[in-house]
Amino acid sequence: MPKVFIRTYGCQMNERDSEAVAAELLQRGYELAGSEEEADVILLNTCSVRERAEQKALGRMRYLAEQVAQRRPEVVLGFLGCMAQSRGEELIRLIPQVRLVVGTRRLWRVADYLDEILSGRREVVCDTEMEPDKTGWTTGHVLKGPRPPVRAYVNIMQGCNQRCSFCIVPYTRGPEVSRPIEEIVQECEELARAGVKEVVLLGQIVTSYGRRMIPVRDGKSPFVQLLEAVHEVDGIERIRFTSPHPKGYGDDLVEAYGRLPKLCESAHIPVQSGSNRVLRRMRRGYTRERFLEIVQKLRRVRPEIGLGTDIIVGFPGETEEDFEQTVELVREVRFDSAFVFKFSPRRGTPAAEDPEQLPQEVIEERHARLLEVVNEVAMERFQRMVGRTVEVLVEGPSHKNPNRLEGRTRCNKIVVFEGSERHIGQLIPVRIERATAVTLYGTPVIHEGTSV
Repeated sequence: MPKVFIRTYGCQMNERDSEAVAAELLQRGYELAGSEEEADVILLNTCSVRERAEQKALGRMRYLAEQVAQRRPEVVLGFLGCMAQSRGEELIRLIPQVRLVVGTRRLWRVADYLDEILSGRREVVCDTEMEPDKTGWTTGHVLKGPRPPVRAYVNIMQGCNQRCSFCIVPYTRGPEVSRPIEEIVQECEELARAGVKEVVLLGQIVTSYGRRMIPVRDGKSPFVQLLEAVHEVDGIERIRFTSPHPKGYGDDLVEAYGRLPKLCESAHIPVQSGSNRVLRRMRRGYTRERFLEIVQKLRRVRPEIGLGTDIIVGFPGETEEDFEQTVELVREVRFDSAFVFKFSPRRGTPAAEDPEQLPQEVIEERHARLLEVVNEVAMERFQRMVGRTVEVLVEGPSHKNPNRLEGRTRCNKIVVFEGSERHIGQLIPVRIERATAVTLYGTPVIHEGTSV
């Protein structure tokens, strides 16, 4: 049977989509190739959030067209995902060797289209249809192999209705559509039976889950109702979610952190800027003061909660004063981690047409300055963990040193330590001995109480 290689760019949502497509292909009898060189089909699942991500995918496909397809013209090359959705047939005009382009809401058709292309029934397929009330959910997981995954991503919704002025996601992922709670619970139950201990609930804005579909009950939003339902699944030990929106952090969600033991005390809440003026230009729908209030409430319920965020520097019209307010916010909140992005204009978004674009050298300088502060704060936060014993869910070999193991604390900090294969999938106590700004290093301990 044909061998397929899928390369993924971008977010966890894209990773999940790639896995679901791979699972569907395996069910059809396809095999997963270990490299592009041995594949009969090469698919790039793409991201459009930043220009660099698009250029990386285009550059890779041009390489494949020139180096692989020329030697093996029978190889099927294809684009999936967000860039496929936004550019469609333009990608085939740019790289004529591409024979498959499938957008975000038609990924469930990938296996059908490959069958048709490989059998000679169709030469080229481009499908970017956007069904507003459907997603055509692909929900399969790749769970077979010598070491089944310990954690798994679960899509709970698709699309976004927020329309932030800088973001292309509403155009590439479409309007919000949510899955029924019972379907999500069933998927989590199947994952638990396969040995998965931690699920990460995914959506463009997970806190918008179920709006206009599921009524508020007993003061609980649809998203909190979903958390409660997943919490009841036997075998699932930890629950996380990403990405939320500050507007979705009502008191019911804050309170859930205090009463649902499986809900990990970590939150990645994109703030984007510490300036109210810039937040208004971004159309974010909250203020600096509201964001700080959310942080205070969360730390009141869970003092050791791990907090991460996303920040954009160099947004059109951002002044030095605006930027300094962002720096001050980082120092005040003391994030455990932060992804700092340089503003990247996206076609069709209001921010791309804003006349107050900043010079690239200003963006670069501010990016470097903010990164320095982020790393300084993160180092302090991680150093505080030295000497503590923490509960770690062991995920597998370390990505940088396969002779060691790694896992995560409940606060979502990565821990690397010496251990054996029997530890994988277990919750074990680890004493932290040293730290960098992104990783903790420790030693497993036996017969000792743990702390978060």
